[in-house]
Amino acid sequence: MTSPNVVPFSITPKQEQILQGAMRVFLSCGYAGTSMDRVATEASVSKQTIYSHFVNKEGLFKALLEWMTLSRFREVYDGSRLCGEPAILLRQIAKIYSFRVADQNYLCLIRLIIGESDRFPELAKLFTTTVIQQGQQLLSQYFEAHPELGIDDPEAVAQIFFGSLVSYMLVQHILHGKDVMPMDYDRLVTSLIHLVLAQSSR
Repeated sequence: MTSPNVVPFSITPKQEQILQGAMRVFLSCGYAGTSMDRVATEASVSKQTIYSHFVNKEGLFKALLEWMTLSRFREVYDGSRLCGEPAILLRQIAKIYSFRVADQNYLCLIRLIIGESDRFPELAKLFTTTVIQQGQQLLSQYFEAHPELGIDDPEAVAQIFFGSLVSYMLVQHILHGKDVMPMDYDRLVTSLIHLVLAQSSR
């Protein structure tokens, strides 16, 4: 599996200081309304310092997305392969996803990405590659390595699993589904796991 270029987890204190300031500005002003001058003021650094680390505003936003995303999902993505008993592993992945995504700052960031997706499709693609694609590829590899599960199309089943988690987050937390059509997360995950593992009993 080829991973996209990402900000290393061992970022410097100065880079983290800049990203923390940038996060506050992007979330309060939106992408278009964010200026490097404002980020510099918020992060208490010079504008030249930001440019020396992140080149331009787009590079800064991409770095912020990668940093916020991959630092949350490192428990899943650090290893080259997933391992463990299927039911336990799938529930663990779902738990990590829910815990890391259901954070107000991260949800605001996703709203920002969706709102800017027409003008800046690369930002939306970056979220897809850093969150959904990596997880889907690792899970697909896991299914392929476990033929006893009887999964005929590992890639499609992996996409169904991760797609359901993403859909839950979007509908319940961003589209206010929890007020209109609430669904317990554990109930959804349990049903997903049963659907996946049912293939092995055919």
